[in-house]
Amino acid sequence: MKIAGKIVLAAVAGATAAVFAGPLDKAWLRGRTDRNPLEYRAGDEIVFTVEPVGIEGDLPEGEYSLDWKRSDDFGVVESGTLPLSAEPFVYKTSLDKPGFVRLEAYVVDRDGKRFVKSFTGDATTPEGRKAMNAFERSKKNVFFDGGAGVDVAKLTETAEPADFDAFWARQFARLDRVPVKADLVETDCGNKAVRLYAVRVDCAGLRPVTGYLSIPKAVDGGAKFPARLETHGYSGPRCTQGKPSWPRADEIVLNINAHGLKLEEFGATEADTKALRWEIGSNGCQYAFDAAQNADPEVAYFNGMVLRVKRALQYLKTLDGWNGRDLYASGGSQGGLQTIWAAGCGEGVTLAESSITWCCDMKMNAVRLEKKASSDGWYIPWTESMGYYDAVNFAKRIPATCRTVIPRAGLGDYCCPPMGLAKLWNNIHAGNKSVIWVQGSEHGYVPPNYDGRNFAVNER
Repeated sequence: MKIAGKIVLAAVAGATAAVFAGPLDKAWLRGRTDRNPLEYRAGDEIVFTVEPVGIEGDLPEGEYSLDWKRSDDFGVVESGTLPLSAEPFVYKTSLDKPGFVRLEAYVVDRDGKRFVKSFTGDATTPEGRKAMNAFERSKKNVFFDGGAGVDVAKLTETAEPADFDAFWARQFARLDRVPVKADLVETDCGNKAVRLYAVRVDCAGLRPVTGYLSIPKAVDGGAKFPARLETHGYSGPRCTQGKPSWPRADEIVLNINAHGLKLEEFGATEADTKALRWEIGSNGCQYAFDAAQNADPEVAYFNGMVLRVKRALQYLKTLDGWNGRDLYASGGSQGGLQTIWAAGCGEGVTLAESSITWCCDMKMNAVRLEKKASSDGWYIPWTESMGYYDAVNFAKRIPATCRTVIPRAGLGDYCCPPMGLAKLWNNIHAGNKSVIWVQGSEHGYVPPNYDGRNFAVNER
């Protein structure tokens, strides 16, 4: 594949150094393309403009540089370094097939190390401490990580097993043999208009559905509400779930963990938590990452997760306070994956809100690692059985009656690469969906104060 990549403008650095830790501690790099980043065609010139925002004072001469790298879905890479300037960096490239181009740019010091910001606020006030805590949780580099798509509408195919529907019919039949039965323990709730329960629901597989159920007290007077299933991002080995601090009073909400872990309201001890950590970490892998376990689709870790998602929806529909009409599912990352499972598993979900959806086009993610293409390396090893769990394949089964919303798809998110998210979008039923593509957004990062000028692209 041929690319045409070149730097158009790289102005020299400024002169006088600022005295204190200063010029870059509030700075960030704003990037954009010369048109909607989802509307390029094969062979089109793609023009990126990256400009520093928030520099305070003068840049010390020779102190900082801009390291940049252009990569794509097919393993082609170009990179370079230039003096950092207050002027924009403009880069032109192209792609000759459907896919995405990624451009990364980082400010580095004279030793080539990525610059790290320091907190410059006043931490002696409650507001200042809150700002400092937010700063400590944030990414502290000065950078841009974004991209552009080429012939995005043509991205549809994934590795789908021929017996996908028959397989899931067999798995869901396992659920049919287990009655929908729940145990509830009422617990303290911060919102006086809501009752909060720890809940455990019987399920097929090794573990039950567990989590917290909030029900508005208005149901006592006959009020009916929408019901929502909330799911979690990847938790690693933590195996804990805290109570929601302020449950909403306008919906019934069941917030479940991914594992069916035993909650303290049902007598869980630290010994139970330790045992679960051992159980879910087969062959020294974090949960769901064991290729040997995943080789058999009926024992893959995701199998139980899908069954628990479907059973949670079935349980919500049994509640007297449900209005019998509005059934929602929402989550981000791994929770976004579970949301797509929920929408496509046949339980009548009417609204699915799946942000930064994980595990889209899983086979391609394995190819990324093999070709050293754009990636963050954090992908489940590919086995053919993973096709049964790929979000893109479930997306094809989402009915037109379900409104599917992708609140954020990051053009710099290579934990959940844009190619996979584009395939997810393209395979959802047309006419009842929306997606917001955010330029410069990584998996856990959204650029500050983006102004809509090709930063956020909304498609419906």
